[in-house]
Amino acid sequence: MTVDEYFMGEALKEAAIALAFGDVPVGAVIVDSDGTIISRAHNTKEQLRDPTAHAESLVIRDTCRISGDWRLTGLTLYVTKEPCIMCAGAILNARISRLVYGSTDTKAGAVNSLYNLLNDARLNHRVAVTSGILQGECTIILKEFFKSLRRGCRAV
Repeated sequence: MTVDEYFMGEALKEAAIALAFGDVPVGAVIVDSDGTIISRAHNTKEQLRDPTAHAESLVIRDTCRISGDWRLTGLTLYVTKEPCIMCAGAILNARISRLVYGSTDTKAGAVNSLYNLLNDARLNHRVAVTSGILQGECTIILKEFFKSLRRGCRAV
């Protein structure tokens, strides 16, 4: 198991928590250069009734609180699904150095699928991106969640 797979596994644990609460199962962790998890989060849009309560935004907020700084240079964000436009903007604004994600998001992905915000030469910050880590596991949990919604029941 690689380091990236290990931390994506930790993000998947967070996604499972979101699933248990009936939210889109996306989880995230932020890790420092020593390999220490600084913060963890999962989607809580349904719980909080907040459209901005994405795992990435929550984990960034918590890491800023813990570190006492809004600049998260040198840190890596692991998230189970490709970030949306809002979350990609937060990643850029926080100056996160590296993003690792599992599943692509062909409908709202702002890193590679629909947009390439994290490496847009017109912006003042770039983020190193690694995609496809534990992609199968990250995709399955999302597909099962949305399949259960189509059947008319919330995920368990």
